Amino acid sequence: MLTMYGIKNCDTIRKARKYLEAQGVAFQFHDYRADGVDAALVQKFIATLGWEALLNTRGTTWRKLSDEQRNAVNNAESALALMVEQPATIKRPLLCGADGSMLLGFSESTYTPFIQEKP
Repeated sequence: MLTMYGIKNCDTIRKARKYLEAQGVAFQFHDYRADGVDAALVQKFIATLGWEALLNTRGTTWRKLSDEQRNAVNNAESALALMVEQPATIKRPLLCGADGSMLLGFSESTYTPFIQEKP
């Protein structure tokens, strides 16, 4: 089964969820705010995707950080600490397959082949 990670009130999450539901794809939704996020989970994401790809530098939460806080995020360890402390800084949606494969962001053109590969 697929797991989608994100924040339920995110517009992109809504689009991705709607798309998966329309395709009849079973998935679980993990809300970072409601369900929490821990360092081990974020470390797994970073190991697969890289911290630069995973860090959402275009969102409101990132923009609200001080220059000092933003400048301090310069490696995987500092990015991990920020993402655990402020999960909204994790780019979303993050779709994970049971096989460990991951897809970051949403577009129908990338979701279609990803979900077709999954049993």
